[in-house]
Amino acid sequence: MKNPYEVLGVSENATDEEIKTAYRNLAKKYHPDNYNDSPLADVAEEKMKEINEAYDRICDMRRNGSRSSSSSGSYGTNNSYTRTAYPDVRQYIMNGRLDDAMELLNGVPSDSRNAEWYFLMGMVYSRKGWNDQAYNYFQRAYQMDPGNQEFQAAFNSMNARRTYNNPGYNTSDNMGCSACDICSGILCANCLCNCCRGC
Repeated sequence: MKNPYEVLGVSENATDEEIKTAYRNLAKKYHPDNYNDSPLADVAEEKMKEINEAYDRICDMRRNGSRSSSSSGSYGTNNSYTRTAYPDVRQYIMNGRLDDAMELLNGVPSDSRNAEWYFLMGMVYSRKGWNDQAYNYFQRAYQMDPGNQEFQAAFNSMNARRTYNNPGYNTSDNMGCSACDICSGILCANCLCNCCRGC
């Protein structure tokens, strides 16, 4: 990939705000909606992808304390989604604009929904407190890309939460015990001790 600063047309010394402005201007210019019936649609889509990757790469470098593109070698050859295909969705989720994030995600055609799409939909449902739906989306993302640490962490976290909230004690055949059974047992034992002292 090219130097991400060159893609956005800014210098490595540009402020975060200047980078954000350059990204927004280029995103407006090359957004696929502007080229619906144009023979340049494929070119615009490719350019938009390059712009998103460059912006995400710069953000990653700056979060890690680096401004220089030369220190990072090739730009992201692994399949962890630091180069997101959905920067707007992630921004909406971070800002709590969950309905907007869901609207963008629902606009993605079914055959284009990758592991990151399922992960982000899981994030939306998780933030809304709809844990069963979130679990299903996180599970699908993890199954599609088990090597992605972000997806794995989300799935494991939701799985642990489900296990904690519903420990799955097998009470249907009178095996195991619930928290109520334990409390009742302690209460009974305490009563027995008190009774024995009085004898």
